[in-house]
Amino acid sequence: MVGSDEPLRKRRHLNPAHRRRALELLASSPHGATEKLLVVAHGFDSDMVANLVRTGLATEEREVMKAGGKPIEVVRIKITEAGREAIEG
Repeated sequence: MVGSDEPLRKRRHLNPAHRRRALELLASSPHGATEKLLVVAHGFDSDMVANLVRTGLATEEREVMKAGGKPIEVVRIKITEAGREAIEG
């Protein structure tokens, strides 16, 4: 497909520096960050964020928040002890 960003997404997904930056950001935030914030504001690939959870470096918690008086479900990502060890080692 011409113009596809798939090769870029794969490089980001596999890039250890990009993964480390995501873990460092999560480590600096005691309450974690929403998945949407990680993807939209910080430019992380959603597949990479999911991989952090699958590999045990982060956890995800679903929670309901109110936005404009309406309940919305958000996914909060938090670093695990294994994730902290990965950036220390």
